[in-house]
Amino acid sequence: MGGPLSIFRKVVEFYKDPDYFTNLQKIAFPIMLQQLVFAGLNMLSGILVGQKGDASVAAVGLAGQIAFLLNLVHFGIISGAAMFTAQFWGRRDIPNLRRVLGLCLMLALSASLIFFALAQFLPSQILSIYSKDPLVIELGARYIRTFSWTFLFVAITFSYALVMRSTGNVKLPTTVSVGALLISTFLSYSLIFGKFGLPELGIQGAAVAMVIARFLECVTLLTIIYTRGSPVAASFRELTGFDRVFFGRVIKPMLPVMLNELFWSLGITAYNVIYGNMGTQSYAAINIVSTIEQVAFAVFMGVSNATSVLVGNRIGAGKEDEAYRYAGRSLGLGVVGGIFLGILLHFIKAPVLALGWNKVSPEVLQNASSLLTIVSLFLWVRVNNMTTVVGILRAGGDTRFSLFLDGLIIWIVGVPMAYLGAFVFHLPVYFVYLFAMSEEAAKWILGINRYLSRKWINNLTMHVEGLEAGSAPVEGPIL
Repeated sequence: MGGPLSIFRKVVEFYKDPDYFTNLQKIAFPIMLQQLVFAGLNMLSGILVGQKGDASVAAVGLAGQIAFLLNLVHFGIISGAAMFTAQFWGRRDIPNLRRVLGLCLMLALSASLIFFALAQFLPSQILSIYSKDPLVIELGARYIRTFSWTFLFVAITFSYALVMRSTGNVKLPTTVSVGALLISTFLSYSLIFGKFGLPELGIQGAAVAMVIARFLECVTLLTIIYTRGSPVAASFRELTGFDRVFFGRVIKPMLPVMLNELFWSLGITAYNVIYGNMGTQSYAAINIVSTIEQVAFAVFMGVSNATSVLVGNRIGAGKEDEAYRYAGRSLGLGVVGGIFLGILLHFIKAPVLALGWNKVSPEVLQNASSLLTIVSLFLWVRVNNMTTVVGILRAGGDTRFSLFLDGLIIWIVGVPMAYLGAFVFHLPVYFVYLFAMSEEAAKWILGINRYLSRKWINNLTMHVEGLEAGSAPVEGPIL
């Protein structure tokens, strides 16, 4: 066995690959920037809503759960499609890439229409699952009826943006998205408080602002894509040019990803039902912490998504050993970065809470502070789990194990532990949250073992046979 110096040399040698860091930052940085802006502006929006008191914070948080569930359904559909688009791009198979995009749009829009109908006609009934507070339900129902119009635009924008990232083009969707978020933040401030001659709508103003911003984002992105000749600028005929055989061979590996997101989102819903039934103050604290931790996760979401593209491209190009090394490097970065950011978050939590949420009750602030301590401790574990599921297992087509790891462990471990903490032991919300983190610990152990086994590496493009004329791969460099 070697000493510390020998281990250090092996680590340096493992990361001694300029191509990895060049390609990673090329994809990760724009996504990271987008996520940081999104999380930062979302936190600012949360602070603005927080000026209206505990009930408003809880109402927007509850209404956001419907959007959160739809986002996870979309993510399941789109990330499932991205397994194929990343690998098709690795062999420059544009026609099949566009067929997968069309299939993705069909599924995402169908999901959006279902959620839109629920938000329009049954908002109070759905929100009453999370809370029994009449004021919170009333405010949340009005908010989600307006906000739900964004569901239709998001299905289109997300589908095109994620497939563009599979081709290595992250700057365009990032720039458009950041612009939309800036517009949303300005309009939210103006409409919540009645500034610049606009009416004062309270928290309803935040919903109106987001609808306008998402509409502009969708129109702008599509206009640029179809006027600049992007690889994803598919005609209607190209988008719908798949037959039953193609549909079946693509949907089979995608289905576990969609089920994964369904089961995981229902698990998160169960967590929020537990927190919501612990009282408005407990749920308001959870909502504040969720807003802050989005900023912490923004950096690592960029790395995770970039890893997915890089690993998928290399598997599609037949470079499996390189894909394995790239995945391992990203896991290592997640550990170091997660520990560092967790320590930083712990030391800045007090001023962030004091400056941002000074209008909420002392009980909410105390709960939020304790929750952030737990978030800091588990940040590196959760970052690694995100990279394992999104950046490695799905990129390698290992969707069945991903379903077990991400979609079922939450029900086997996390939800039962949270229920025990809340309703059997009657613990404070921060201890219930700590019980729920047992899910992340279990996922980390199982996920690392799966990575080391190499069983997750599968070339999906080899399973889509019978390609139509004109769809032969084109030679070209991968990222």
